[in-house]
Formats: sequence, structure tokens, C-alpha cells
Amino acid sequence: MPNIGYVTLALAFMLSIYAFVVSLVGVWQRRPELLLSSRNATFGVAGFLTLSIAVIEYLLITGHYQTKYVHDVSNLAAPLFYRMTALWGGQDGSLLFWAWLMALAAAAAIHAKWETMRPLIPYVIAVSQFTVTFFIGLVIFIANPFEQLPFFPLDGQGLNPLLRHFGMIIHPPMLYIGFVAFVVPFAFGMAALITRQTGDTWIRTTRRWTLIAWMFLSIGLLLGGWWAYDVLGWGGYWGWDPVENASLIPWLVATPFLHSVMMQENRGMLKRWNMALIIMTFCLVIEGTFLTRSGMLSSVHSFAESAIGPLFLIFITIVFAGAFYLFVTRWDDLSSDNELDSLISRESFFLLNNLLFIGLAVIVWWGTHYPLITEAIGDEKIVVGPPFFEQTTAPLWAALVLLMGVAPLLPWRRTSLKRARQAFTWPTIVALITMGALVALRITIWGAVLGFGLCAFTLTTIVVEYWRGVRVRHHRGESYPVALKNLIARNRRRYGGYMIHLGVILIAIGVIGSQFYQTETQQNIAVGESMEIHSDMFGTYTMTYQGLQEGDSPDDRLITEAYLTVSYNGETIGELVPVREYFVVQQQPMTIPDKMVIPLLSDLYVILGGWEGSGETATFKAYINPLVNWLWVGGFVFIAGTMVAAWPTPEPKRRTSKAKVSAGSVAVG
Repeated sequence: MPNIGYVTLALAFMLSIYAFVVSLVGVWQRRPELLLSSRNATFGVAGFLTLSIAVIEYLLITGHYQTKYVHDVSNLAAPLFYRMTALWGGQDGSLLFWAWLMALAAAAAIHAKWETMRPLIPYVIAVSQFTVTFFIGLVIFIANPFEQLPFFPLDGQGLNPLLRHFGMIIHPPMLYIGFVAFVVPFAFGMAALITRQTGDTWIRTTRRWTLIAWMFLSIGLLLGGWWAYDVLGWGGYWGWDPVENASLIPWLVATPFLHSVMMQENRGMLKRWNMALIIMTFCLVIEGTFLTRSGMLSSVHSFAESAIGPLFLIFITIVFAGAFYLFVTRWDDLSSDNELDSLISRESFFLLNNLLFIGLAVIVWWGTHYPLITEAIGDEKIVVGPPFFEQTTAPLWAALVLLMGVAPLLPWRRTSLKRARQAFTWPTIVALITMGALVALRITIWGAVLGFGLCAFTLTTIVVEYWRGVRVRHHRGESYPVALKNLIARNRRRYGGYMIHLGVILIAIGVIGSQFYQTETQQNIAVGESMEIHSDMFGTYTMTYQGLQEGDSPDDRLITEAYLTVSYNGETIGELVPVREYFVVQQQPMTIPDKMVIPLLSDLYVILGGWEGSGETATFKAYINPLVNWLWVGGFVFIAGTMVAAWPTPEPKRRTSKAKVSAGSVAVG
């Protein structure tokens, strides 16, 4: 079976090279049969990689420990679920998984657009298969998951304990899908540059692909925060870890791209800007992958140092140099059809939105790479911590929350000051009332008050936009629920976007509450003793230590549980059981916090720090995290809005039909 897996990898590698070369030869020599052959080869690449995935899964499930990768990431004690998902639990398997997902994305896009985008497809095949070839080559020559040990071990080492959490099991696939799906808009963008078809055709063609890639990347980021909150014992959901940042940076560049493409579609503007954004997004995806897999930056969930780092640098250089060359040589073709008519318009605020997002990306990129920069120019590696990121990015996040409320209320091209004042009257009143109420409730941290006020402003604009549309349909005889349903169904992109903004506001509420009002304490107490933690917003919790209980589990874990009785403002409300697990095979401890949740208000979050003897005394670290659950609620709304916005509507279908006729008239051959 390992030999079959390796042979299918080799066949996929050769087919990807074939598809790359033949697609270019076919379009240059105007030979349709070669283009058809290159298309079929891309399907073959996806098929052979699927067989490779099936083989490695078989080896993981059956426990073929002579296969080095299986030995490194699985063992007999692991449940079936963890044996299956160990595919992406290590460097070699995750690279194979990455290459497979990218091959599937490329094949699906080429199949879907073969008839409608025939002039661009040959170059789309070339760009996508060049990328797929690189990743398959890494797997074959550097990170071969089918490598065999010279002996047959009776058992394996098992999965990294950090990955034994449902959130972390599904977090990497979501990120990978988000990352690899960006190859589609990038390939179409490069094809548009090569063929000089620099209008909005390539954007309309890949709009849904871009939105889906962005959605999965967003899901991955949210799941990563959930995993960190549940497993790492940080007391929070985001620690500005280099691997977290490597996923956030492409998201920060892809998000303004999704906004600015609307300006190109509606006004023929920002063609150069949009092309630059998709180039930067894809290059940052590859660069982020390089950071997490080269071992150059330390992280709680990065891979060990390996030989793939220099190869990634070479690939990034080739991709960026090629894209930059095309971008520069097609500069005149990318000129805008229209100019900005007024500073008080949707275009100008979309542009400001873009600049703020790029500012955030630059800050996070600089802070993440700063240790490498200081090490390269000096003798020591200087690491910047969370305070740097929080203090430098907070003003830009606040401005973005405000712009989410301002931009949708402004028309395209221009508006009068009087009309703008009328549009913002009610949102401003609600924001001021909210801030005044917070001050009256003795919430006086100015950053929190301002943040909640901005959230109230933007939330009001979203409600107003929905209310206007629903009211019009209600006057036509529809009930309010039916009017809301039909309103969203008729313009999914617009109202799905508002749902995304609503999710962002709910997330912002969770971030503001937990960042400004988190309370923390740590204490060593004996059995029968109590410790308290107090929050000005949510009162006092009292935790009484009842003792420890130790035991083992079938999957080679030693489990220590601490029992705490919890009282809230003097009334007993339940029990918390923070856990310390010790994985015998890996000789690695894991600290699993326990939480007591008051829905939508706060979490009491407790960690077992250590103990003496048989648990006569123990050290606990406790946090009160106000409003943190709004972050998870907002995440669900955010994803739901993205799915609504990405769902096909009759209008794109009509446009696709027109594009098909147009493309067919100029098809190669």
C-alpha cells in the first residue's frame, strides 16, 4: 500500500507538469485538442492525489507503523476519529492534504468555467498547475508521508496532545481550504493580465470562489480562537501567536479585496488596486505557510524546522516576481474607467476601508516578522508581545467598525451633506444614548465606552437598512417575516453582507468586554479553603477547593481533576473541574480549563496550575471574561451571512449566460 500511495503521487506530479506545459503550448499553437488534454490532466492530478489520500488514510486507520508518518502521529490507543484526522497532524501528511485540496479546487474551477471562460482557461490551468506541481514536489522529494522505517514498530508515538480537541481537528482543514481556494482568483487574475482582459470579467467569474475562500479562512480563524480558549489555558482566545498571525494577515488583505471589487463592478474603478490585492493575498498565503512550516518562528502549533523553508522562499520569489512583472507591464490596461466624484460617497469610504485594512495587515506583518528582522541585522532575536499589537491595531479596528456603519448609507458617486446628516441622525442618537447609559452604569473606561458606542452606531445602521427594505415589502401586502425572507432572497449579496457586518459587531462586543474588563487572580489554597475573584460588572465568585482525584485512561493519559464548589454573590451555583492531563508516550502535560458560563454575560474560567503532595494544597488561576460569548455568537452570524452572500442568485446566472455567449465567440480554435 505505501508503494501504491507513492506511485499515485508520482503520477500526479508528472500529470501536473504535463498540464502546465501542454496548456501553454495548446494556446500558443491554437490547438484545441491540447487544451482539452491539459484540462483532463488537471482532473487526473486531482484523481491520483485522491488515491494517495485514500492510501495514507488506510495506513493510519489500520496502524501500519512501519510507515514513518503513521508511526509519528498515531498509535494503538488513539480513537478511530483521531487516527483518521492525523492526516493533517504532522508536516508530511498536512502537505499532502494541502496539495490534494488545491488540486481539487483547481479542477473544480476549470470544470465549472471551461465553456464560459475559454480564453482565460489555458492560463488558469498553467498558473494553478504550476502551484500544484510545487506542493506535490515538496511531498515527493522532501516530506514523503509514505517513507518506510527499516523495522516494524508494534506501536506509534501518537498524535500531538495539543491536537486532541475537536476544534483543532477541524481548524486546520478550514484554514487549508481557505488558503488553497485563493489559487482560483489568483490564477484567473494572472490569466486576465496575460490576455489583457483586465475588465471585471475575471472578478465576476471568481467572486463566489473568493467569498468561499474567505469564508473558510474566517471559520479557521474563529475555530483557532475557540481551540486556544478551550485548550491552551491562555485565559483568552487570541495571543497574537505567529501562526495565528500568519492566517490573519492574508485575511486582512482579502477582506478589502471583497469590498473594492464592488467599485470595479459598479464604476470601473480600482482595477490596479484589486489586482494588487489578489496578488498580495496569494503571496501572503504562501508566505504564511512558509512561516509555519520552516520552523523560523516559535509557536505553540508550528511545525519543526525542516528543509522546505528555502524551497518556499524560492517559490514565493518566482510567484511574486512573475505576478509583479505582469502587473507592471499591464499598468496602462488597468487604468480606471471613472474617477472619484466626491469625498462624501460610498467609493471614498470603501477606499478608506481598504487603506485601514492594509494598515492593519502591515502592522501585524511587521510585528510577526520583527524577530526575524532583528536577528538578521543584529545578534539577538527581539520578540514583540500582545501589547504592541493591541495598542497599534485598536484605533484602526475602531475606525473600521465606524466605517461599516457609514459606507452602506451613502450612495455611489456623490451625496449632499444634508442627505448624509439625515442618514446618520438616528445611528448617532442611539450611539450617544448608549454611551451615556454606560457612563450612568459606572462603565467609565473611555476606550470601552467609545467602542460600545461605535458598535451601537453601526448596529443601528444595519437595523435601519433591513427595516427600510422590509417596510417597503410589507406595504405591498407581505407579512413582516415573509418580507424579511424575500428581501434577503432577492439580494443575497447585499443583505448577506449586512449579516456579516452584524456578526462583526457582535464579535466586537465580545472583544471589547473581555479585553477591557477581564479580571484575573491566582492563589494557592488548601482543601476546604476558598478563593475569590471580583468583577465590577458581574459581582463576586467564591471557589472552595474540595480536593483532587487522579486516574488513567485507555489512551495512555494520566488525568488529575480538581473539584471546586462555586458560589456567586453568596449563592452556590455549581461545580468546576479543571483538569491536568499527562500524556505518557509523548511525556507532555496538558492543562484543560473549566468554565462556568452565564450566557451572553460572562465566563468564570479556571485553570489548575499545580498541586503539592496528594493534593493537600493546589494553585488555581481564575479569570472572569465579560461578554466573551458574544464572540462565538457573532462568529455563527458572520458565517451565516457569508453563506447567504455566496449563495447563487438569478442575477449572476443571467450574467453567466451572457458571458458564455461572449466567451464562446472568441474561444481558442
